[in-house]
Amino acid sequence: MLDRRELLAGAGATAAALGVSAGAGAAHAQTVSEMADGLLDQMLKKQFEDNIDRNPELATQLGLDKGARAKLKSKLDDRGLAAADKQLEIINKRVDELDTVDGKLLSKKGAINYDVAKFRLVTSQDLAKRFHWGAGGGRAAPYVVSQLTGAYYSVPDFLANAHKIEARDDADAYLARLKAFGTALDQETEQVRHDAGLGVVPPDFVLAKTIGNLKVLRDEPAAKSVLVRSLADRAKAKGLGDYEGQASQVFASTVVPALDRQISALQALQPKAVHDAGVWRLPDGDAYYNAAILSNTTVNFKGDQVHALGLEQVKDLQAQMEPLLQAQGLTQGSIGDRVAKLNADARYVYPNTDEGKAELIAYLNQVIAEVTPKLPRAFTTVPTAKLEIKRVPAYIESGAPLGYYNRAPLDGSRPGIYYINLKDTADWPKWALPTLCYHEGVPGHHFQISLASQIPDLPIYRRTGIFSAYVEGWALYSEQLADEMGMYDKDPLGRIGMLQALLFRAVRLVVDSGIHSKRWSREQAIKYMMDNCGRTEGASINEVERYCVQPGQACSYKMGHILITKLRDSVQARLGNKFDLKGYHDAVLNQGALPLALLERVVNDWASRKAAYG
Repeated sequence: MLDRRELLAGAGATAAALGVSAGAGAAHAQTVSEMADGLLDQMLKKQFEDNIDRNPELATQLGLDKGARAKLKSKLDDRGLAAADKQLEIINKRVDELDTVDGKLLSKKGAINYDVAKFRLVTSQDLAKRFHWGAGGGRAAPYVVSQLTGAYYSVPDFLANAHKIEARDDADAYLARLKAFGTALDQETEQVRHDAGLGVVPPDFVLAKTIGNLKVLRDEPAAKSVLVRSLADRAKAKGLGDYEGQASQVFASTVVPALDRQISALQALQPKAVHDAGVWRLPDGDAYYNAAILSNTTVNFKGDQVHALGLEQVKDLQAQMEPLLQAQGLTQGSIGDRVAKLNADARYVYPNTDEGKAELIAYLNQVIAEVTPKLPRAFTTVPTAKLEIKRVPAYIESGAPLGYYNRAPLDGSRPGIYYINLKDTADWPKWALPTLCYHEGVPGHHFQISLASQIPDLPIYRRTGIFSAYVEGWALYSEQLADEMGMYDKDPLGRIGMLQALLFRAVRLVVDSGIHSKRWSREQAIKYMMDNCGRTEGASINEVERYCVQPGQACSYKMGHILITKLRDSVQARLGNKFDLKGYHDAVLNQGALPLALLERVVNDWASRKAAYG
């Protein structure tokens, strides 16, 4: 398995391809580096283009399903077992290709491109080679269908929000994808059975929630289904004719039977399911969890290390919250007890009605409008991509995260979208909402991902990449940055909300490792979360069950945040009066998403230049 600093450039045939030796004279060094960088860039662009051709949904999400790739707009990703085997073959080939590159010949910029690609490929290769089960894609997800994974979860939202409908060809392509949705469901149903044969069965509570979600999607009348309405309404608005009948027929004849087959397959697993929550019970489960930590955090920590770090962070953040809670007259009980009292205070809770939820979303838009003009204080460049705030679709909200972000396409043809789960408005007291906006919107996910998309000298394969520890670490840092920008100066409860959000992510370190390394039960994890950060029971259940099906992902937030904040403290102490906050943010953001060891290298290089030249 990769060591956390094992991002070393390979050695091989690059020098021979260039017709020079690694020891070429200094006069030729720049030319050699440029040639080496160019060969590597060609290789990585080719790999990226192949990824787009092989993943139609990614092509649409990035706005690249046009021109020569227009045919991709009628297809969904291949989710079959054979496709997973083929993907591993491709990864193996790409790793071999990268091993022909002599890293000594690359410039610093080229070395970053190389190390990013190598880390991504080798961690994906490690997961795919060692564990022949679960969802693929380079991030550990042990169950191909769960309350948070599977085509039933992602495709309806993808069709409604990523698939554009401007012309008749677009509407026809949607119909083709709706038909393909049935195939995608059946492919995953086949893998559910395959994985069960290897002893990989979701916990009983995961199966129950997933089956419930599937039934909600299946049981909705065709005319009201999001799958039908998102086509029929948009096609009608564009004057393309009546597509409701065709979409309803496909939904009834293709999608519903496939949903029934998936429901039946999951129900057949229920007698075999146990209540144990962690992946430790799966084949080679302890190694799987360690691989999950690495793939999500980009740091080679083990479960015990994550747990100890989480306990330390929880203690520190609770100490910071203590005087703020006391200032609000909340002096009795644990931190969790007192935050829970704030949660339950009716003054801060929107009505759990459609009107109340609309009012809540209006407030979120107000928060974004207030912070946006202040961004130039901390950033050299502010991206122009628009942001939309939406409710999580009702058919998945019972298992979905409390909030998440979907990126805008590269061409800016639709806005980025941040989703908030409003199944119960009690999960979102008003004092907690600004922090969510700064995390999911600006200066968090929407800001960082949109900025990366428009960096002109960053290759496309770097502008579109994601590393969870970097992306989530930045978003968590953004919550803290909003405080430094004055957003809580007249909002002491909002500052409590900020610290509670940081505490929540520290609790995640404890709970995720508790479930998968310490063999905690689901109930033990829920209780710890409620006791230590005051989340409501409903929110805590959703969160804990999320960690059960996405091991390691919850650790990425605080791991990334810790590095970004400590790096800033370190270079600020080193540079003194030469430290420039905007420059620091440029250093962190202008290389796009990076593994944490690479981010550390990039920032330290910036600090060295700043120290030398000012």
